[in-house]
Amino acid sequence: MKTILVVLFMLISVVSFGQSFEETLKKAEQGDAEAQYSLADIYYYGRGVGVNKEQALYWYKKSAKQGDKYAQVHLGEMYYLGESTSQDFRQAFHWFEKSAVQGNTEAQTRLGQLYYFGQGVIKNDKQALYWLEKSAKQGDVNAQFNLGIMYHQGIGTLKSLNKAFYWYKKSAEQGYAKAQFHLGFMYYNGEGALVNKKQSAYWFKKSYENGNEDAKKIWEEYELWKYE
Repeated sequence: MKTILVVLFMLISVVSFGQSFEETLKKAEQGDAEAQYSLADIYYYGRGVGVNKEQALYWYKKSAKQGDKYAQVHLGEMYYLGESTSQDFRQAFHWFEKSAVQGNTEAQTRLGQLYYFGQGVIKNDKQALYWLEKSAKQGDVNAQFNLGIMYHQGIGTLKSLNKAFYWYKKSAEQGYAKAQFHLGFMYYNGEGALVNKKQSAYWFKKSYENGNEDAKKIWEEYELWKYE
């Protein structure tokens, strides 16, 4: 029975990754950037092997230095969080930027956030806006929400309730609870759109159904159930 389970696990591994661990390792050692990235992922998430963040860092770095944009954003994240290495915002910025200029939406969002908070780089709201907008236009839900915040508060740009509403809605429609919460207020107060209590109730409810407890408090306090 044990032998059958081992064989089955090996077959699942091959199907999941399109090649065996040994084949991936061999290609990675031969300098294949894509295989190095895949191997790093295997170690990072413990797919078929034990989780090994040190090996993940090693192979992400190998792949990132060859220009793999996915490895670059993962490497940046490991430096940002200090996973199996010292926390280093400058290194995080370096690798996010490398990936972002290649069009990776996650990296563009993270780069925008680093510019916004001044982590690893001098704070620059205009650059934050630039990179978040790049990512948001490609559909990144987090970037869309953050871009909505920037237009709502006039950070790095002129305040625009219409644009804030637009980006909150884009994010909310993808199920992002924080964006749904803000969109609920926009409809309730008539910011960027006409006052619409029914739509306000709809989005606050969506937000608390997605785990936002603050939305539930507003739902009850404002008696939004009346507008369903």
